[in-house]
Amino acid sequence: MIDPPEPALTGALRPPEAMEPARLPVSSGLGRLLVLAVVFVCAACGLVYELELVALATYLVGDSVTQASVVLSVMVFAMGGGALLAKRLRCRAAVGFGTVEAALALVGGTSAMALYACFAWFGQSRSALVGFSLVIGVLIGAEVPLLMTLIQRVRRQDAGGAVADLFAADYVGALVGGLAFPFLLLPCLGQLTGALVTGGVNAVAGGALVLWLFRRDLTARARWTLLVINALVLALLAAGMMLVTPFEQAARRAVYGSAARVAVQTDFQEVVMTGGTGGGAGAGRGRKGSGRPLELYLDGRLRVSASNEYRYHEALVHPAMAGGPRGRVLVLGGGDGLAAREILRYRSVRSVTVVELDPGVVRLARTDPGLSALNRRSLSDPRVRVVTADAFDWLRQRGASRGGRRPAPYDVIVSDLPDPGITASTKLYSQEFYGLATRLLADDGRLVVHAGSPVTRPRTYWTVEATLRSVGLSTAAYRMTGRPTDFSGGPDRELGFPTPGGTPSSPGLVGPAEPDEPDAPVGPVGPGGAPSRDGAHYWGFVLAARQPPHPSLAPDAPPLAAITHHSLNASVRASDRARIPGLPASTLMHPRYRE
Repeated sequence: MIDPPEPALTGALRPPEAMEPARLPVSSGLGRLLVLAVVFVCAACGLVYELELVALATYLVGDSVTQASVVLSVMVFAMGGGALLAKRLRCRAAVGFGTVEAALALVGGTSAMALYACFAWFGQSRSALVGFSLVIGVLIGAEVPLLMTLIQRVRRQDAGGAVADLFAADYVGALVGGLAFPFLLLPCLGQLTGALVTGGVNAVAGGALVLWLFRRDLTARARWTLLVINALVLALLAAGMMLVTPFEQAARRAVYGSAARVAVQTDFQEVVMTGGTGGGAGAGRGRKGSGRPLELYLDGRLRVSASNEYRYHEALVHPAMAGGPRGRVLVLGGGDGLAAREILRYRSVRSVTVVELDPGVVRLARTDPGLSALNRRSLSDPRVRVVTADAFDWLRQRGASRGGRRPAPYDVIVSDLPDPGITASTKLYSQEFYGLATRLLADDGRLVVHAGSPVTRPRTYWTVEATLRSVGLSTAAYRMTGRPTDFSGGPDRELGFPTPGGTPSSPGLVGPAEPDEPDAPVGPVGPGGAPSRDGAHYWGFVLAARQPPHPSLAPDAPPLAAITHHSLNASVRASDRARIPGLPASTLMHPRYRE
């Protein structure tokens, strides 16, 4: 006969609380199904937080590949740490899971608003991005061990089967969350409200599981504590939803320097416009009585500033309009109508085709009083045809021969696209893209490309030039300053560098550099970029043709405010001296542009 164990040993032989069967208000089968349903919801919410961080970081900082890599790598690392930390909570898995979900709902739900606040008021968001990725990753990682413990307490089963059920629910939930973010939350609610709503769903699911299904495992104090915590989290998230609109307005004022006159979220980007509220033809440029000059921002980056956009667009268009026929012109990008405005100043132009991705920008260019006055209603000209399409796809479809016939070529192709440093734009500066464009270029045609800053990003600039040469084109590089430059003689006079005590003379095509601050509240990523701390910035261009091009102005060129024959020639000579030789071409499979 075996004697019963000593009383002192009884507790040691008793299974730990984490493995004791839970006292549920429902059957074990239904309880297990409810736990898996919460796993599904929590996985969907976790992936929404992840995608929201990637999307917002790409919008605020740029370079989606880098931002996605940072968010995903930090989050996965943190998930491993969270899983290890959760081991200490397995003895009180229900309380631990309820606390983790409340914290995750609050942090994840408010992360978008906090990141935008850092961007708007502190001018940078990278540190906050890493911090939120780390905290959210730790909390998501802590979910799995606690849920594994809870599902085993509902009904014991072999470890392999429990893991299979848990991860099946988790992966299906991730699929739903991944699809809900771009197709439901982002277009219907926006990033800020979408994140707050997701946090609310997360808090309700986690709180309901613990406070109802596992309520008998909780002490009265634990129940009241979790109830108060969840109620406080939901109240904070609800308050955030109510304050989203005034918060966005205040943040926009902090970012753009004044109240946004137009703020719309299109299917492709956020479009914000400030200033340009005066009437008449001078409204856009901010002449007397028109208030602030018009400024157009796309995804937080200044793309058009009416105070100096004419310098960019004159330098982009007019050198390409010289040296050959110009009856048929193709503009890739340029949905604001400003490049078309300059092209239409030549009477010999018979047709202009503008290929713009975002119909929302085209709509504003046609209907907004300030922008339509600035572009002189160019998109309503009968010679202009606007196509809303991706420029790469359009070139590919247009260049495909039909019945063995080559499509009608263009005399001039103007590439008025965002900087190649933006990841989404790298394919529009690739060897494949320029190869497609060359197929549509007439034998004596010219292709001009806005290639970014030749000073702050010289390697990127000269990579564009090398990529153009890789498709068999000859090139000539030149540059333009962002605002009029003073001249006073001396060795740098022909290059347009300002010198102390100088007096205004002719326009310059070279000047101080634009800021290279990807975290700056307003980044100079395209036409009309923000003034630098030095007071000016660079725009770089490359003119390409089958025969060596010689940038010049046509004899019948209209009066220009920004460039002359002399300054254009000086800019070409300056660019040749700054050339970086031997750079490889950028391709779709090996992009070589980085912001």
